[in-house]
Amino acid sequence: MNLITMENIVFGYSHVPVINDVSLDIRSGEFVGITGQNGAAKSTLLRIMLGLLKPWHGKIMISKKNDKGRRLKVAYVPQQIASFNVGFPSTVLELVKSGRFQKGKWFKRLKRTDEALVRNALEMVGMWEYRHHKIGSLSGGQKQKICIARAYVSEPDVFVLDEPTTGMDVESRMEFYQFMHLQIKAHDRTVIMVTHDLDEVQDYLDKHIRLERGEDGEWKCLISASCNEHSGLVDSSELLLQS
Repeated sequence: MNLITMENIVFGYSHVPVINDVSLDIRSGEFVGITGQNGAAKSTLLRIMLGLLKPWHGKIMISKKNDKGRRLKVAYVPQQIASFNVGFPSTVLELVKSGRFQKGKWFKRLKRTDEALVRNALEMVGMWEYRHHKIGSLSGGQKQKICIARAYVSEPDVFVLDEPTTGMDVESRMEFYQFMHLQIKAHDRTVIMVTHDLDEVQDYLDKHIRLERGEDGEWKCLISASCNEHSGLVDSSELLLQS
């Protein structure tokens, strides 16, 4: 089932297109990796995909329902969370718990299953021991981790993560990729992730969107079936991204 479809998308800044005539599909149950050098419009591509940026031309279609017929839930964790200043009053535990509250039910008492899910999420990102710390006192990498944990406890159908492993060591990154892979296979979720660590994550990917600069200065986007354990990398289409 297609969850997100982009057709002939054109977008840019200051009258200069950075994305030109891009078309792609994101299907339910896929682990999608997006890679490319700095400045390759990876974060821009994510934001257009989610409807946070309006394209100059083209269509974006986001399914309103998941493959079970329920309302589609999308969790987005942008790159380098820096919106929590030193004076931000919430603790790590309070912020992650807030991911369990439905809209309009902020004071509802959490159940034991909710509490267990929150603890599991914080342990998954290695932040349980910091649960009583104020968010404003944390490093940028630690803030990134707790935002991932908050996204997880909301139990979304689609995780959209922009360089989520920033600040993690190799062991933590590998555990994170394995955890995301489990979410896809065991819970039929979808993961879309910008990453610089393709060598580490490529065995888990179902689709690889790679942005590369062509000889003429344009960004070339290769969409591949990315499964080393399956049948190797097979380019299924090519798109052009202009610098």
